[in-house]
Amino acid sequence: MGKKNKAGTNLGRQLIKDRFGHTPRRKVDNDTMLHTTELQDGYDWGRLNLSSVTEESSFNAFLRTAELAGTEFQAEKLNITFVNPKQRVGLLSKTQEQMMHQKHAEHRDQLKIPRRPKWTKEMSAEDLERAENEAFLNWRRDLALLQESEEILMTPYEKNLEFWRQLWRVVERSDVVVQIVDARNPLLFRSVDLERYVKEVDGNKMNMILVNKSDLLTLEQRQHWAQYFDCEGIRTAFYSATLVEEELKREAEAAKHADDSPSSAMELKQLREAAEEIQQSLDVVEHALEAIESKMGTKSESAVTTDPKLPKLPTDKNSAHLLSRTELIEFLRHIYNGPRHTAQHVTIGMVGYPNVGKSSTINSLMTVKKVSVSATPGKTKRFQTLFLDKDILLCDCPGLVMPSFVLTKADMLLNGILPIDQMRDHVPAVNLLCERIPRHVLEDKYGIVIAKPLEGEDPNRPPFAEELLLAYGYNRGFMTSNGQPDQARSARYVLKDYVNGKLLFALGPPSVVQSEYHKFPERQRKPVEESQLPGQQQRAMRIDKSSSKELDQQFFTSKPSVAHVKGRTNFPHVRLANDGNLVAGEAPAKPWRNVKKERREKLRKKFSHLDEH
Repeated sequence: MGKKNKAGTNLGRQLIKDRFGHTPRRKVDNDTMLHTTELQDGYDWGRLNLSSVTEESSFNAFLRTAELAGTEFQAEKLNITFVNPKQRVGLLSKTQEQMMHQKHAEHRDQLKIPRRPKWTKEMSAEDLERAENEAFLNWRRDLALLQESEEILMTPYEKNLEFWRQLWRVVERSDVVVQIVDARNPLLFRSVDLERYVKEVDGNKMNMILVNKSDLLTLEQRQHWAQYFDCEGIRTAFYSATLVEEELKREAEAAKHADDSPSSAMELKQLREAAEEIQQSLDVVEHALEAIESKMGTKSESAVTTDPKLPKLPTDKNSAHLLSRTELIEFLRHIYNGPRHTAQHVTIGMVGYPNVGKSSTINSLMTVKKVSVSATPGKTKRFQTLFLDKDILLCDCPGLVMPSFVLTKADMLLNGILPIDQMRDHVPAVNLLCERIPRHVLEDKYGIVIAKPLEGEDPNRPPFAEELLLAYGYNRGFMTSNGQPDQARSARYVLKDYVNGKLLFALGPPSVVQSEYHKFPERQRKPVEESQLPGQQQRAMRIDKSSSKELDQQFFTSKPSVAHVKGRTNFPHVRLANDGNLVAGEAPAKPWRNVKKERREKLRKKFSHLDEH
């Protein structure tokens, strides 16, 4: 038979060679492991990428600066530093934290937002834009000098002037500027300088704080914050957009089931007609009261509520009551009594960080989705105006990351300021999480057993990041290709649980001791001893794969006194003398006869126990 024709099998390979085979490969000079700007790897691929970047590594910033400057450089690649996993990697010591808190208090007044420069109608658009750009650059320069001179870490604030222009317009149009903050750490998301800027624009404008996600706090915790903001002199309301959306869903499902039966539909129709008649009669009475008040020249007292749970007048103190949707609408309707930007309605400006629930709050008030929800800054490009009622206009500002002091980048990840999916180093954030959430809470929440401290270590120390991630990854089946638990994947799940509130930790006001403010629940599950787990799981969840007991056992085991030769270990003509020396006896004429040869095994099977995790 002749040789088979293989032309058909090589057709695909030939097409690939014709298309890609002649492209010159990019090589580095002298085959050294060096980076260089001459390659420009990926530069052309990302030209049209307009996504918002809140975090950029020092290496990427260096590359971008070098490309803009048109300079060339060469840097070594093999400059590696190994980090001990049994350290508080990326976190500050107690002394360093105290020093940083002192610096934050000293430079609190320098933490500002950009101001819109003064302008007149005679100024041209070019002159106004030039003045805004100059003021914005001066603001950025001042913050950069503060970071460099005092070595203070700030949040990655918005560096796009167009977003700040939207904030200026919202402040100028609004009668009340509402800052939406996260209930777990309100002070981080509150901008005191924004409140000053609102008063600089117009002294009649009003500032307010809406504490969202307040369902995560207890009544006692809300009372602490209400008293704190009373001392600060700013109105505060507590709200939960998540709870309101769940209630709206339940009401919609109940109405859908009610519409299915004709009898209930008739009853519902009658109730609606009765409610409309009552509303019309109330409108008539209200108009009559307004006419009487206008004649008397006094203000109506009908807007004042006697319910202590629903304060409406600005003279009232802050209440710790968790407001519902209708209560919050009434609160916004009656909170402002000054001169309005538009006489027909009160304008409420909504400002907040990404991921604090600003868009969810607006959607829950409107009962329909009016604003797209995203945890990444830059989703909303322009401010929007939405009529909540005929006399309430909401003005939605794009989500802005304002400058604020933080201790580490781990703080920003746990507070949802930096997106977890773009995280480059998970160890500091998980270490901080382990310090905040006790060991027994993590074990109860995930149903895992975290490795206990070894002999000689503090038995009450918090778990290391690697210990938590190894136990979580093994329990969930997140394994890498070499059979080890996938720590990076496990870290993303755990950190997202913290950001979403499944692992709850709330910071209290400065006037309250943190240990008294937030108390963790007691252990719910029966503790499991590590020795009761399978051996493979015990090895997988430990940083040091050999325990002290195993080391002692290996040290004190008796060593064999026979020679080891490949394929054979028994030598009948060799014996051990009393003095410990080997003595050779009479060797048989043919030693390979009458001897059962050992079965040869593959070395990877013979020593497989050494490859276990």
